[in-house]
Amino acid sequence: MASYQKIVIVGNLGGDPEMRYTPDGTPVTNFSVATNRKWNNSDGSAGEETTWFRVTVWRRQAETVAQYLKKGSQVLVEGRMKADRATGGPRVWSGQDGVARASYEITANRVVFLGGRANATGAGGGAAASGGADFPEDEIPF
Repeated sequence: MASYQKIVIVGNLGGDPEMRYTPDGTPVTNFSVATNRKWNNSDGSAGEETTWFRVTVWRRQAETVAQYLKKGSQVLVEGRMKADRATGGPRVWSGQDGVARASYEITANRVVFLGGRANATGAGGGAAASGGADFPEDEIPF
C-alpha cells in the first residue's frame, strides 16, 4: 500500500530567497516562511502564534522564486514535509538568546505568488512559480 503526504501553507517570506547551484548545475533556492495564527483568549486578550517553515525549491521553479520573491512576499507553498534525520521531527536549535527554536522543512512542489503585483513585481499577482494552475485568493483550498 502506497502512502502520501501533502502540506499547504500560506505565509510571508522571512528573508530574501537564497539561490545556489548543485555541483551538476541544478538550481536550488531556499527561503523561510512565517505563518501566523491569531485568536481571542477566554479573558478577551489576544493570542498569537507564529510557525516557521524552511522551504526548498528545485530547478526552474527555484530560478523563478529567486527572481521574483523578496522578504515579506506572501506565498502559498504546496509540498511535502521533510523530517530532521536525527529526531524525526522539526529541526531544533538554540537561538542567540539561548531559547530553543524549531522550524519545519518543506520540499516544495509548487509555489504560488500571492498579494498582487506590488508583492511580486514582474511576476503578476497570483502567478504560480511551477507553471501550474493557481488558486484565486477566494478559492484557496482551506
